Amino acid sequence: MANHKSALKRIRSSEKKRVINRYQHKTTRNAIKKLRELSDKKEAQAMLPSVVSLIDKLAKKNIIHDNKAANLKSGLTRHVAAL
Repeated sequence: MANHKSALKRIRSSEKKRVINRYQHKTTRNAIKKLRELSDKKEAQAMLPSVVSLIDKLAKKNIIHDNKAANLKSGLTRHVAAL
């Protein structure tokens, strides 16, 4: 257990950040799965910008790596274009 005030605060703040990051990451993964399951091109095209936005937010906050975000976005874009 931590002894210093600053260490106790760091534990509290890092736990809050961890929970928020997990929520955002899981939400994005679910959105990606839903987009990949769609078979209607118009629906997929309408949903793509919001999913790309979620991925960009994760990359900006360093929850996922920038290259992983780029790979996800390009793969999703190719999937929607192929419908």
